Amino acid sequence: MAGVEEKLPPILQIENVLISSEILTAEFCCDLEVCKGACCVEGDAGAPVTLDEVMQIEDRVDEVWNDLSASAQAVIDRQGVAYTDEEGDLVTSIVGGKDCVFTCYDDINVDGQTVRNCCLCALERAIRRKNSSLVTRHSSLFVKPISCALYPIREKTFSDGTVALNYHQWSVCQCARDKGKALHLPVCQFLKEPLIRRFGEAWYQELCDVADDLRRQGYL
Repeated sequence: MAGVEEKLPPILQIENVLISSEILTAEFCCDLEVCKGACCVEGDAGAPVTLDEVMQIEDRVDEVWNDLSASAQAVIDRQGVAYTDEEGDLVTSIVGGKDCVFTCYDDINVDGQTVRNCCLCALERAIRRKNSSLVTRHSSLFVKPISCALYPIREKTFSDGTVALNYHQWSVCQCARDKGKALHLPVCQFLKEPLIRRFGEAWYQELCDVADDLRRQGYL
């Protein structure tokens, strides 16, 4: 008998969004106790952003300015909050060839445990400091670049408006894959909040309905 992986279609579609089936099958849950937010400081380019996001970030720079390092402030003064990388993509500015300019560090509580000196997004922290429920109650609220919020999903938009969502595996996130497996938490459930923020509640409910149908048919 063929395995589940062989039966499950590799690509699903909801409206104009193509979805890798791995988003339903792969398991993932950030483990900040282990990685301490390494995704904000690893890599050689900033986070992909849209022009609309750049404008929203610029509107909030003053709000988070004192949370940024002197080096990050100097980069923003010199080139702004974003730049065009070697591949022609608009991305957030970085410090020293890797750190996002909006990186900050703080002690946080994770499941009752204090994680010290964790790498955080200054933009998101400022919102959650005011009222963390704002993030879930207002899907249109700008929290941080959607490319950051959606990781490990990577989004690509084609010229005809079709959007593709793919699951990305990065070595620094091995602890998140381990934790997700232990919790049996699919990527699509872990990213419920940002997926709703990006595509809306009706779209996310349809994604859940598709997953439920596949589960009843024995594909998941």
